[in-house]
Amino acid sequence: MERKVRVCLAASAGGHASALLKLHQCWEGMDCFSVTTSPVVEKQFARFGRVYVVEECNRRHPLRVLRALAQCVKIAFTERPAVIISTGAAVGCMMAYLGKLMGARIAWIDSIANTERLSLSGRLVRPFADLTLTQWPDVAQRYKSVEYVGHIL
Repeated sequence: MERKVRVCLAASAGGHASALLKLHQCWEGMDCFSVTTSPVVEKQFARFGRVYVVEECNRRHPLRVLRALAQCVKIAFTERPAVIISTGAAVGCMMAYLGKLMGARIAWIDSIANTERLSLSGRLVRPFADLTLTQWPDVAQRYKSVEYVGHIL
């Protein structure tokens, strides 16, 4: 029996989640679970597998960041993903770090809104990501190991 690759889909609610959901053909047939920050998008991710909703956070709310990180640690050790696909932001960054520590491959797709440089999360994840994509050729030229393969979202 063939074992399916376990894939983590990680994205904050809103534009990050919408962008990630547009890429659904990339993980069809895989054993997926999702990590997001709002019950509103939980239903959209549920069609791909298990969904975990963690605390919404950003750098301006350090206590929320710590709570979200604790939730992500529990999820990462429970699920043990082989691949993490993320469009950001904080929850994607956290799951990417944790996944990399556990040997997962990381694919980061930066937001189309970042026309001049990578997002903060993208800049934090880029040094260890296995694939970092931007949707702007000028942004790809600014960073080593960032690729532009055309508009993907």
